[in-house]
Amino acid sequence: MKEQKTIRRWIIFFMIMLFLSGLTAIPAETGLGFLSRCFAPDTVIGGWVEKVYIGVANTNRDYPFIAYGYDWLAFAHFVLAVLFIGPLKDPVKNKWIIEFGMIACLLVIPFAVVAGHFRGIPLWWRFLDCLFGIIGLVPLGICLNQVHQMERSTDKEIAY
Repeated sequence: MKEQKTIRRWIIFFMIMLFLSGLTAIPAETGLGFLSRCFAPDTVIGGWVEKVYIGVANTNRDYPFIAYGYDWLAFAHFVLAVLFIGPLKDPVKNKWIIEFGMIACLLVIPFAVVAGHFRGIPLWWRFLDCLFGIIGLVPLGICLNQVHQMERSTDKEIAY
């Protein structure tokens, strides 16, 4: 079935992206150190990345247990990726998981805007964070559309 193949590919892509996103949380200091060398510190993005890097490095040096929160962030991404095994097996029966993922992607937007405000995150960076939710909607939206097509074709078969 064409729809199931399309769903499978997009769900696998989404799961891999969730996993990789979580994986980047574990070596946050190393990743930020790399990024800080990629941008000139006198630019807007370079200055921000450098500030975040210094904050994370100092926190890791003085209070390394705080980084445990990054580990749990990574774990949450891994668990959410596993959740999408359901739609891989039976996308119609488990379409609620796709819908859940879409809701979570949408909730990234108000969360990033509001929480980022209270944490002093620059508005332009909060918009960048919002892109993760918007980009996540694309594969899940395609999958949900394909599930609806599968449901319609199943309804037609039952009608005969």
